[in-house]
Amino acid sequence: MIKVGDYNRLQVQRITQTGAFLNDGKEGLLLPKRFVPHDTKVDDEVDVFVYHDSEGRLIATTLHPNAVVGDIAFMKVVSTTPQGAFLDWGLMKDLFVPKSKQVSDMRLGGEYLVKLFIDEQTGRVAATEYIEQGLSNEELSVKELEIVDLLIFRETELGYAVIINNKHLGLLYFNEVFQNIAIGDKVEGFIKTIRPDNKIDVALGKPGYQKVEDEADKILRLLRAKNGYLPYHDKSAPEEIYEVFGMSKKVFKMTVGKLYKEKKIELTKTGMKLIES
Repeated sequence: MIKVGDYNRLQVQRITQTGAFLNDGKEGLLLPKRFVPHDTKVDDEVDVFVYHDSEGRLIATTLHPNAVVGDIAFMKVVSTTPQGAFLDWGLMKDLFVPKSKQVSDMRLGGEYLVKLFIDEQTGRVAATEYIEQGLSNEELSVKELEIVDLLIFRETELGYAVIINNKHLGLLYFNEVFQNIAIGDKVEGFIKTIRPDNKIDVALGKPGYQKVEDEADKILRLLRAKNGYLPYHDKSAPEEIYEVFGMSKKVFKMTVGKLYKEKKIELTKTGMKLIES
């Protein structure tokens, strides 16, 4: 069963001057010659992306699109028509967004957050701006402290509304963001709290000591690069700590405490020193 708008691993049936024909259970799916990997032979298996070309025929490619069916992605408009807009998909063919799937008229050169889907009437991949219709927090597939993929969706009064694993909506509070982020960014985070009404609060990075383990390596690396001494401590300003270490003051203090207990650093009145092993 060929998955349109997604990656497929298919066997080569025959090779012609046009390209390689892959086993689709029918007459064969064309992988054009320019995309056929070097030294490909009959019966080899190749990983390809399958979609409809500009003439409506199913075709395979070894190119990697910017998104597959089910993904939510930030894409740029490269052309418009009275029927809809076309987005740069990273393929030979652009991705269509019908007028009926646009929140407001898309403009040429604008970038928009869209979700890819299979149009039931044509069987082709299309995109929609109506993303929230496919999101639900009624039945959650995540739990507290679980590491998840976050997509920055929009700003609210309290923080950023985020899409969790392409399935759920969550909230990332402004006062817990210590890095530059923008609408459409994809970042790693974790489930901080699940409230009784299934509303989800998230945070960036990794929870607890998983985060501390990563940050400890960063501090040790910076110490080695600065001849074993850094002039930062628990009285340093949060803004200064973030600028130098890229972490909140809370995580910084936890990480420094861990390194001190492990006798990897020595704390002084003016900063910290690396203890050579």
